[in-house]
Amino acid sequence: MTAKLIDGKARAARLRGDVREAVSALKAAHGLMPGLAVVLVGEDPASQVYVANKVRQTEECGMRSIEHRLDETTTEDALLELVARLNADPDVDGILVQMPLPAHIDTDRIVLAIDPAKDVDGLHPTNAGRIVLGRPGLVPCTPKGCVLLAREAMGDLSGVNAVVLGRSILVGKPVALLLQNENCTVTMAHSRSRDVAALCRQADLLVAAVGRPEMVRGDWIRPGATVIDVGINRIAAPERGEGKTRLVGDVAFEEASQVAGAITPVPGGVGPMTIACLLANTVQAACARRGIEAPTL
Repeated sequence: MTAKLIDGKARAARLRGDVREAVSALKAAHGLMPGLAVVLVGEDPASQVYVANKVRQTEECGMRSIEHRLDETTTEDALLELVARLNADPDVDGILVQMPLPAHIDTDRIVLAIDPAKDVDGLHPTNAGRIVLGRPGLVPCTPKGCVLLAREAMGDLSGVNAVVLGRSILVGKPVALLLQNENCTVTMAHSRSRDVAALCRQADLLVAAVGRPEMVRGDWIRPGATVIDVGINRIAAPERGEGKTRLVGDVAFEEASQVAGAITPVPGGVGPMTIACLLANTVQAACARRGIEAPTL
């Protein structure tokens, strides 16, 4: 392996440390204890683990954690009523409704109901618009983590030729906009692009976010490029035993690591950054709501 591993766990730990220090300073100077409300509807196992990690890390950073666990049969109106109460609660600075929601609930309606000032997931159209305009706002956590890891590997991103593979509203589009705001030259490649491999080979920075296991091969990578792999795909792993699985990214890691200059592993790359960025967003939201200058995180 020639590529340097971009350690998302270590970078996330540093960011959580910065959040912890910021919270301590806010308590001392303003008596402010930021509060994050997490809402889980149903019994999805992965969501339960994710929510438990969010609650634990929120408390470890000295913030108030408010948890709402609702039955799978909770109606859309009941969930909207809860969101309205959280919007009005002065002790709640951030609201995160864990996705995916049960099929009978309209996810878009729920996202639109969250106060943009408390939308620490960065999914509300108001916050999306702020990214487009290059104005301060709450940025989606996974795209924010991607940019922080790219800076970790490359330093100043100004002038970097970046290719974003995937155009989803959750990752691809916001990552492309954030990289433009970093003064990168950005190309978006997607399922209708011609010769995707050739486009990827032009990248100094390649962000892969398509949700297809190991789609990006080693010969798609420009020698020395930085690769940020957002994909988390579970595939069969018969070598580990019958019925066993393993996690892989959207990039064929073993091949790509022989060519790239730096690369994120899966797991342990972008994933750990998501919750850390959520905590940073909560501090930012708490300060913005009170007219307090937010710390740089």
